[in-house]
Amino acid sequence: MVADATVTPSDFQYVRVLVREGSGLALADGKEYLVAARLGPMLRREGLRSVSELLGQVRQGSAGLRDEIVEAMATNETSFFRDVRPFDFLRDEIIPALARERPASGLRFWSAAASTGQEAFSLAMLLREHFPRINPVSILASDVGRDVLAAAEAASFSQLEVNRGLPAALLVRYFRRQGLRWEVTEPVRAMVTFRQINLARPLPAMPAMDVVFLRNVLIYFDEPTKAEVLTRVAGAMRPGGYLILGSAETLRHLDDRYERVQTDRTVCYRLRERADT
Repeated sequence: MVADATVTPSDFQYVRVLVREGSGLALADGKEYLVAARLGPMLRREGLRSVSELLGQVRQGSAGLRDEIVEAMATNETSFFRDVRPFDFLRDEIIPALARERPASGLRFWSAAASTGQEAFSLAMLLREHFPRINPVSILASDVGRDVLAAAEAASFSQLEVNRGLPAALLVRYFRRQGLRWEVTEPVRAMVTFRQINLARPLPAMPAMDVVFLRNVLIYFDEPTKAEVLTRVAGAMRPGGYLILGSAETLRHLDDRYERVQTDRTVCYRLRERADT
């Protein structure tokens, strides 16, 4: 049986609702091709003939397929030290400033859309390389997708993945070769904990964070959801903590609880000392 991944207008609208309710992500007009590409493998695996048939099973109450569709529509692009400038800013200015302000309390980091883990492990390597005396340090890696989180927790990467952004010296120091893959060594893995978190819903209890990476996430939300996410993230941060967004993202006209911090290399945002100012 050959699966037909054609997406009808009614199929597309139904998927938009599923994704919006399940993750807060907003599918723009004209993204039918993306739905077809992401759901095609599910059709073949389930032995279904069409997207309409797949969605029919969801309508009949298949929560597992519904969640899988929501996760399939998320974009999980990532790499080690992606757009290296925020990591340089973290190393040169943010972490030294926080270490001076909070010498006894250690530092907490949150990679809030961790995908397959490269961002969180990049943070861990940066801390081991440049700030070995800061203690304790914790890194939380979260994502809405269970499959990508499972891949992150496995901490095993292909040659192509380690070739993208990872300096050779760090590959030698913090990875070991296992067949055709590279595994993160235990001291780095132990710095990162993993948790499934949906940013579009109330956050679970967690310690207040000093630095939150929320990169290339807001661009997929509509304006009301962006505001809700930023409110939740502010509630999960220590006053004076730093929020790092993607290079194309801004908080302008969205949330005045954060003040813009800019250097000649990059921009980030700092939560004001009082969240109500």
